[in-house]
Amino acid sequence: MIEPCDLSATQARRMIRSKELSPVELLESCLRRTDDTNGALNAVVTRVDEMAMTDAKRKEQEVIDGLFLGPLHGLPVAIKDLQPTAGILTTYGSQYFADHIPVADAGIVKRVRTNGGVVTGKTNIPEMSIGANTVNRLFGATGNPFDPTKTCGGSSGGSAVAVATGMASLATGSDHGGSLRIPACYSGVVGHRSSPGMVPHELRTITQTNYSLQGPIGRTVADAALLLAALAQRDTSSRLDPMCFPLDSSIYCDLAAVDIGSLRVGVSTDLGGVLVSKSIRKSFNERVNFLSKHVAFLSEVDVDLSDAPAVDWQLRADVFATQYHREIDNYDVGFNPNVRSSYETALSTDVLGIAKARRRQMELFQEVNTQFENFDVIICPGVSVPPFKWTSLYPDKIDGRAVENYMAWLALSSALTVVGNPVTALPCGLDLNGTPFGIQCVGAMFGDHALLSNAAAIEGLFSTEPLTARPVPDVTWLKNQKTECTTKGKEVAS
Repeated sequence: MIEPCDLSATQARRMIRSKELSPVELLESCLRRTDDTNGALNAVVTRVDEMAMTDAKRKEQEVIDGLFLGPLHGLPVAIKDLQPTAGILTTYGSQYFADHIPVADAGIVKRVRTNGGVVTGKTNIPEMSIGANTVNRLFGATGNPFDPTKTCGGSSGGSAVAVATGMASLATGSDHGGSLRIPACYSGVVGHRSSPGMVPHELRTITQTNYSLQGPIGRTVADAALLLAALAQRDTSSRLDPMCFPLDSSIYCDLAAVDIGSLRVGVSTDLGGVLVSKSIRKSFNERVNFLSKHVAFLSEVDVDLSDAPAVDWQLRADVFATQYHREIDNYDVGFNPNVRSSYETALSTDVLGIAKARRRQMELFQEVNTQFENFDVIICPGVSVPPFKWTSLYPDKIDGRAVENYMAWLALSSALTVVGNPVTALPCGLDLNGTPFGIQCVGAMFGDHALLSNAAAIEGLFSTEPLTARPVPDVTWLKNQKTECTTKGKEVAS
């Protein structure tokens, strides 16, 4: 018999509304799963079991009383430790905030609560959420749910692992250069990076940017879309985000039924020449060959984003200078080296260098978006290498080729951040090493509903074959694993 915590969010939602499943039963199942697997994985770093149970009981009574039910009513939702939560420890993965308990929710958390979600706790991140390997000095590392000695990616690593293992039905995340997409691909779940301005983010420090976006993680495309429906709602905090545009987010509660045979699919293995390992290329080509037999047509897409990583490095430096110039001098030498390297790049970059990057960004945006005259969706691999040991902050080489900095191995996702299009990270089986493999599905700018609907159609096809079906962690095996995620992870990050 399936455990309640293993139900998709959309399944659990239907059962709660029909009174087949109680929010209390669902939460109890998620908490038991956390007890069983979090010791091996270290995904949830702050638990609020008692607070969550009180809320779940209230949600249960509201169902009994026939009151209005929000789209997330009774669903356990884990919150990324980057996002402030009223009365719940929020550390940003940093020792500097080890005792920080906010008095108010961030807008994204408020919308989870307003729409009926039950906040279960906080999930692990790299310090200040910068980096694609979830490890920090305060809590240690988060392990991959298919091999706890390997990375789950980042920065929304704890959220992805919590959802993959059933510790929560849904989780919040955020994305700079791939922080939603990378851990989703590495953990076998779905992450959606929406069009800039779709999800309100009143805590951003730059008025107009493709960086600092927030979004959902779910086990299926429909799950991620359901959470997006709540996160993208407009409320009082939306007025504080200059990027927030008018939107009826309720459309994401229901995706369009798309005939897989009607899809026009563009394919790029390396986005015109960014760093991608031979192993990932092989896994991707296997998926492409399978997909090609079922869609209207599939062909190589003529895009060249090979210089997008260099553009990203300059734009990222600009963002980091804006975000950290008031506090950077207060942090010790052990503070996240990823933050320092980006900040120091900013200090050594002249205005013309950033101006050239911005102009090239515009050209790349136009180059990609003209492709949607011919394609409904463009797909590429999610990450350039399979999961590696979390004891390394990032791989130093890919197939013998040196990796220049902590962002260079993330070019597949950071290049798409530069152009800004919405991207859905979709799980599709295991890689050659037996860890999850995922692809990025790219849609036209502001075409998130169509993208998610198309991704759901691809997901449906993938579910029919073992090669491409969403992988599921062995929770019984995880229960008996003893890892050094916490103790050794703290040492690695120090």
